[in-house]
Amino acid sequence: MVLLNDLPQRLQADDPEEKRIVTGVSWQQYEALIADLGDNSGYRVAYLDGVLEIVSPSRRHEKGKSRIGGLLELFFLETDTEYFPTGSTTFRKEDSQAGGEPDESYCIGTEKDFPDIAIEVVVTSGGINRLELYRRLGVREVWFWQNESFSLCHLREETPSQFRHFGYERIDRSEILPNLDIDLLAECILISNPLAAAKEFRQRCAIAI
Repeated sequence: MVLLNDLPQRLQADDPEEKRIVTGVSWQQYEALIADLGDNSGYRVAYLDGVLEIVSPSRRHEKGKSRIGGLLELFFLETDTEYFPTGSTTFRKEDSQAGGEPDESYCIGTEKDFPDIAIEVVVTSGGINRLELYRRLGVREVWFWQNESFSLCHLREETPSQFRHFGYERIDRSEILPNLDIDLLAECILISNPLAAAKEFRQRCAIAI
């Protein structure tokens, strides 16, 4: 068992993609750790029902996150979409015993307390269930980037019991951004040169509009 007081020091010495899980953590301990790590710690911290997960993202993880964010902001610009980036902000609800930090997140149309879209770059499997976490936070769509492709889930608040994925339904296209070609986005993320990827994405977005 890793002691909470030792986590910041231990994580600095470990592999940058290592994931640590600690059970039996109170909400007060979770909030104290968030405050101790600070806004610029570089760690992703999630909490659900007394289980704490801390990940120190790898370079591959951060590369995927940056590529997705950069191309999405091009899409917002080209389509004149009102958006409010909330990045890796720590979102939490004590009464739901849930807290998390997406890799990227956005409010669409208007700024809100919780994002409309949360994006997770999955490099290592296991850990806290992100769909249950985001359901408790009321995030409408969760996008997973894993194995060089997207998996999108939309929250069905009206009939959550009908859907196997913790109240989310798997979808092929975003219902919040219906004009976004998710296959094109994935294709351009995989272009090795970031500038070439941005140019290709912008050009093809402009043609599609």
